[in-house]
Amino acid sequence: MNFVKGYLIPRLLQYVIVTFLGLTAIFFLPRLLPVDPIKQQLGQSQTFGVYIPPEQQDEMMRILRQLYGLEGTLWEQYVNFWKRLFTGNFGPSFSRYPVPVVRVIAQALPWTIALLSFTTLLSWIVAVVVGGIVGYHRKSWMEALDVFVMVVRPIPYYIMALICLILFAYVFPIFPLSGGLGIGRTLKFDLETIFNVLKHAFLPALTLLIVGFSWQFQSMKLIVQGVKAEDHVWYAKTAGVEERRIVFSHVVRNAMLPMITQLGLQFGTIFGGALVTEMVFAYPGIGWILYDAIMKADYNLIMGIMCISLVATTTSILVLDFVYPLFDPRVRYR
Repeated sequence: MNFVKGYLIPRLLQYVIVTFLGLTAIFFLPRLLPVDPIKQQLGQSQTFGVYIPPEQQDEMMRILRQLYGLEGTLWEQYVNFWKRLFTGNFGPSFSRYPVPVVRVIAQALPWTIALLSFTTLLSWIVAVVVGGIVGYHRKSWMEALDVFVMVVRPIPYYIMALICLILFAYVFPIFPLSGGLGIGRTLKFDLETIFNVLKHAFLPALTLLIVGFSWQFQSMKLIVQGVKAEDHVWYAKTAGVEERRIVFSHVVRNAMLPMITQLGLQFGTIFGGALVTEMVFAYPGIGWILYDAIMKADYNLIMGIMCISLVATTTSILVLDFVYPLFDPRVRYR
């Protein structure tokens, strides 16, 4: 009973309030853009030589505003937004009309989830293990890794992506320049297609791994150095505890707690896509279509992607709150 009143209900209320406020912000933010998507669409049609009689323009604008949820007052649009959200119907995509937003997201989401979940988990595991060992022992041969990380971490992410692209696609043409599957290919479950997908995903994954490992390695190393100086570690040493046990049971285990929080937050942001990576490598994920939606003022697609990303992030934090005591015995449900 104490668990329900003291922990479960407050966490669930916090989850609902944060999600509600976040979704409300998502509704208002696209409407602050200085671009009217309806006028922009009509302008693009006329640019390509499509003649629209003046008497038909008003009717077309009315129909398009209804399709994109921009009809009526701001309050009516807000109510309609929640109706669409609960039914999972965000309407058609402006930039890919008449394809529904849900279908556009469903086509791009698996590419992003596969790429980011693998690179996020692998870089986190390697950084925690290697950063823990380097932070504890600080031997001379480990200085080379410190130098590498110190050089790589300040490099802007898009520069690192361009470096990998130039090295492994131009200078040494081992991997393809862009895309996720290849021109003219269809997605099938056979060895040739799987190899092709992995080949296209290698450079984006390599970039994410290098950057992700660098900043997580430094975080883990600094945390371990702080834990190493605590009293319980010195007590374990004076008590004659085996050093390997001290490293993994007393130092690394305690230093992992902030890293677990970082991992939970990273998994929540996966659904928002890796915008820079997918832009540089033209990878067909959520980040790529989000950029395209912003450039074309596609309200429905922007809101669909941001809603999924927000709910995923708040849900991952909620799950992390419930599983965190499994890793930290000092935390107890009250």
